[in-house]
Amino acid sequence: MVCNRCKMVVKAELESMGMHPVSVELGEVEVAEDPDKKQLQQINAVLKTLGFELIDDKKSKIIEKIKNAIVTLIHHSDEELKTNLSTFISAELHHDYTYLSNLFSAIEGTTIEKYYIQQRIEKVKELLVYDELSLSEIAYRLGYSSVAYLSNQFKKVTGFTPSYFKSLKEHKR
Repeated sequence: MVCNRCKMVVKAELESMGMHPVSVELGEVEVAEDPDKKQLQQINAVLKTLGFELIDDKKSKIIEKIKNAIVTLIHHSDEELKTNLSTFISAELHHDYTYLSNLFSAIEGTTIEKYYIQQRIEKVKELLVYDELSLSEIAYRLGYSSVAYLSNQFKKVTGFTPSYFKSLKEHKR
């Protein structure tokens, strides 16, 4: 779940199934009662129709928490990262970063850093499409040291320059 609407939909579905959600957060739901195996299957089926999945093994939960921490940091927070990424992730999940990094890489086939960069570029693309900020303002807002560094990273990930990407949006109008 990556937005408030997702949380509302999941909460409403659980309530319609007779469950009592105590909290619904990004990637995590707590219900008042322990669902039995049949209810878990029913919840899983409903979540799949909505584009979500039920995660119940420990390692997958940790991976989801890492992703959610990064998504929240980039897409749902206006605060700049005040420490390095490894310290932030380690503090958020209360685990050694080396363990988290190795687990993430083994399961996802990419590093936490690359996932972080991909999410930052997704945010850049979103801000470019909205066309409310200049590239300099976007670079500053997302904590890039310079517009050139942002442009370089953008091109590595997408294959386009930010200005070319922005012009693609113009052609679609």
